[in-house]
Amino acid sequence: MMRDPEQTIGNLVDHQNASFVGSMDEDGYPEIKAMLPPRKREGIRVFYFTTNTSSMRVRHYRAHPQACIYFMDRRFFRGVMLKGAMEVLEDAWAKELIWQDGDTMYYPLGVTDPDYCVLRFTAERGRFYQNFGSEDFVVPGA
Repeated sequence: MMRDPEQTIGNLVDHQNASFVGSMDEDGYPEIKAMLPPRKREGIRVFYFTTNTSSMRVRHYRAHPQACIYFMDRRFFRGVMLKGAMEVLEDAWAKELIWQDGDTMYYPLGVTDPDYCVLRFTAERGRFYQNFGSEDFVVPGA
């Protein structure tokens, strides 16, 4: 059993160079995609990602906000899945919140690029795997 889920999972998330996001397609099938790590997180409840407004994933989340995110520590073969909802944010404050130097490589028009948006994931519950066992947990603040 995890003594401190926020610390254990937060450390796992912060040391990964990839994250996996899940969505439901138009036919109700799950889909998963590897993405860069979140740009910002608030504990283990709220995570912010960048993506293209024109992406398939954005269409999925607008139709079905139910989502999951997954992080895996390959070295120690442990991971965490968080379930919750994904919002598509196009407000200036959200875009500026996670904008970084170099993002013009992906969004040539800068922080106001209409093809740049923010995905905000809010977790409700999770499942942590390590040492050949799993445990479910409620995310603090949910």
